[in-house]
Amino acid sequence: MVSTSGAEPRKVTINDVARSAGVSRQTVSRALNDKGEIDSDTKQRVLDAARALDYRPSRFARGLVRQDTMTIGLVIPDLLNPFFTEVAAAALEAARTRGWHVVVYDTADRAEEERGTLQVISSQVDAVIGYFSCPDSELDAFTRGMPVVLIGREGASTRFSSIRIDGEEGVHDAIAHLVAKGHTRIGMLDHHARAEPSIRHTWFTSAAKAHGIDAGMMVGADQTADGGGAALRELLTAHPEVTAVFTFNDIIAIGALREARRLGRSVPRDLAVIGFDGLQLGALLEPPLSSVALDTRRLGALAVEQVARLLAGPQTLAAVDLAVHAELRLSGSA
Repeated sequence: MVSTSGAEPRKVTINDVARSAGVSRQTVSRALNDKGEIDSDTKQRVLDAARALDYRPSRFARGLVRQDTMTIGLVIPDLLNPFFTEVAAAALEAARTRGWHVVVYDTADRAEEERGTLQVISSQVDAVIGYFSCPDSELDAFTRGMPVVLIGREGASTRFSSIRIDGEEGVHDAIAHLVAKGHTRIGMLDHHARAEPSIRHTWFTSAAKAHGIDAGMMVGADQTADGGGAALRELLTAHPEVTAVFTFNDIIAIGALREARRLGRSVPRDLAVIGFDGLQLGALLEPPLSSVALDTRRLGALAVEQVARLLAGPQTLAAVDLAVHAELRLSGSA
């Protein structure tokens, strides 16, 4: 690792070795791959520089990777959340059809776990797909030289590809439905772990304002059923007039449904609830959960397909194909 005072260690690259040895990167590649086109003194100088810098080329950088021996690192924030499990299952199936291996990393939705995953991932896999909260610069430092596909986030770096979640229209449809049902006091349970309101909160605010509704009744929640219940209790304590809630995801909505019953509020008569994700689990609830639903299978499969495109050449999927659209799916809870 190369480091500077006060900065996170940066992964040593082939360019660092080339500069240290005073040769080209092509010469470094020949030396490390034991090619015979360079003299023994130059080769030894390169090997010494690589050893001094603790350079560890990835399988991808060493040219050892073939499409049929690919290993993908799938980074998931929480495998206990059924949404991420569904996405992971789709990605695993898509990779399996190509004969690729997948290593799954669960970061427990914690920055330090994500950073630890990134520190080991480059030596274990040939491409990375998944969910990340770290800055693009940090992600780039740890994944240099391999394809990266972000899910649910658009990277500022042009080196990354991304699978965008487009739920704005679905959220607008959800709020329009609630308004048509007579609800004018609508709150939101957002994801509280974020440094700023989520994009789903932005969509909610836009939809509420379009109907002249106060969008300020929002409480942050852990992405768990217990977190959803606690957040609903906090919201109704501060705003007992609320008659409907939109939630960041279905797991939070499930907790809100349970808490509503505990508080003696009938769903949907006293409190309408709409989630976001469209989990299969939602259909098993009583009442069944209304949700702005995503095709989780397409989300996981499209990420793997994009890795294949990146490996095949510089072309990528058209921008419209890099978005998975969410649509309102109405059921008993609203």
